[in-house]
Amino acid sequence: MSKTTENPFASFDLSKMFADMKLPGLDPAALAAAQQKNFEALTAANKRAYEGYQALAKRQGEIFKENMEELAGMLKGATPGAAADLNPAKQAEVVRVAAEKALANLRELSEMLAKTNTEAFDLVNKRLHENMEEMRKHLPTAK
Repeated sequence: MSKTTENPFASFDLSKMFADMKLPGLDPAALAAAQQKNFEALTAANKRAYEGYQALAKRQGEIFKENMEELAGMLKGATPGAAADLNPAKQAEVVRVAAEKALANLRELSEMLAKTNTEAFDLVNKRLHENMEEMRKHLPTAK
């Protein structure tokens, strides 16, 4: 399977599609240009989301690896047949540290996800506002 990163809409010419339309007040070239900008904005938003989710998955893998290495270290330190440390204060401290680390990791991943989603949404939202401005310019004002 080949990996294609080209924009599938890059060779699509909207001006040809709208050229035969003869609607009063409709500028096919302007409409085609606006649609091209929409495609570009969606492509940029999807690219940003993909990159962010890829970074998130990578970080999740790193956290998993760190946890497995920590567990392996704990298991190496335990000697077979030795009595487990039943000191409740020590056990409570181990649980507290583990819970704090888990919450910190969850917070980090949540922040990465929120940042990615916000950046992708902002790209689309910016284009939406541009579309509204373009429509205001091209539509006749009611008197």
